[in-house]
Amino acid sequence: MSLCRLQGSRGGIAGFVSLKGVSSSKMTLCSPASDVLPTLPASPGETRVVVAMSGGVDSSVVAALLKEQGYDVVGVTLQLYDHGAATHRKGACCAGQDIQDARDVAARLGIPHFVLDYERQFQEKVIDEFTASYASGETPIPCIACNQFIKFADLFETAKDLGAHVLATGHYISSRDDGQGGRALFRARDASRDQSYFLFATTREQLKMLRFPLGDYAKSEVREMARRFSLEVADKPDSQDICFVPSGRYTDVVQKLAPESVVPGEIVHVDGRVLGRHAGVVHYTVGQRRGLGLGAALAGRDAQPLYVVRIDAGKAQVVVGPREALETRAVALRDVNWIGPGEFGQLPPQGIDIMARVRSTRPPVPARLIARDGKEATVVFAAGEFGVSPGQACVFYDDGDDGARVLGGGFIAAVEPAMKSVSVLAPTPRAVTARGAPR
Repeated sequence: MSLCRLQGSRGGIAGFVSLKGVSSSKMTLCSPASDVLPTLPASPGETRVVVAMSGGVDSSVVAALLKEQGYDVVGVTLQLYDHGAATHRKGACCAGQDIQDARDVAARLGIPHFVLDYERQFQEKVIDEFTASYASGETPIPCIACNQFIKFADLFETAKDLGAHVLATGHYISSRDDGQGGRALFRARDASRDQSYFLFATTREQLKMLRFPLGDYAKSEVREMARRFSLEVADKPDSQDICFVPSGRYTDVVQKLAPESVVPGEIVHVDGRVLGRHAGVVHYTVGQRRGLGLGAALAGRDAQPLYVVRIDAGKAQVVVGPREALETRAVALRDVNWIGPGEFGQLPPQGIDIMARVRSTRPPVPARLIARDGKEATVVFAAGEFGVSPGQACVFYDDGDDGARVLGGGFIAAVEPAMKSVSVLAPTPRAVTARGAPR
């Protein structure tokens, strides 16, 4: 990967060429007594760790912990986007403050820090793909794409260029030796902070270099450590929205980048009745109940609430129905990544029992995983799941407990509803890209 723009808080490119001479400030700080990066072959002083610093409290504490324990720490921050470019909010660029916060933390810790320009890659691999997916009626998860294609792909090459032995992040997840020469991924101790759903696409090769020092900590403990390290970001609020959609209005991004995809159409009941019209499928998502605009059309006809059951972008239709129509019996998956024991293609033909998770906010549920050709699979739920949409991820675990091993996951290509009157969905067609060209 080429370094598009490399800015060092300690001398720019010169810092990139040689980091050994960078002085360190002496700190009297409180940190865990045990090594946060066990099992590494070399001593901390001989181990260079690149820390992906977002400017938030989590990655800042990771950098501080590693610095305190004697590791050769280098901070790297990715400039990914400009809010003004993603939406009509001209000049709204909170990313600039995050970068400055990361710089300030690096200066406080006395470590070299670099800012890398990844705006083009982020636009192409995350924002454009999000826009195309959302316009086609899917429910995309851009944070997974960011980890998969930016943080754990291009950034790996940058870390290697910087001479790193390890790439560390502030994610709440754990990795440990699998006993077979590799690394295994596990849910975080703090289930409310667990980020394994967003990291299922991490490859076995990447896991060998990745470390997640916060996997055994609660958020409250991390903030307390930040205070003891005297980091100004100790009480910085957590980000709540998708980073390039700060207002939470996904339609703003779609309408700006793919305006031709916003086509009016019909709102149709699962029984075939046309109940009304809509201004574009991008204004709806599977499971939505509020804001359907069907009050007058339903007067005296439907006593129970209606939900968005599916979205057919090809027909410009939003299909609604009762809550039971949201129940999903099985999902078909594409782009499966397997990081469990053995090989995915060697799973028994009848499948294996797993715990499956279709949303980051839901606990894993019992299911059966059946491998198909290539990187495809079917997951059959023991009990129905509700509000499942193409584009979401389905992540596999070996059990439902906190600290369970992550076996892998895939992206939902199609859903099979439990309600017989709801037709089985075919994979959602991608009618347009963010640039408006046929796919």
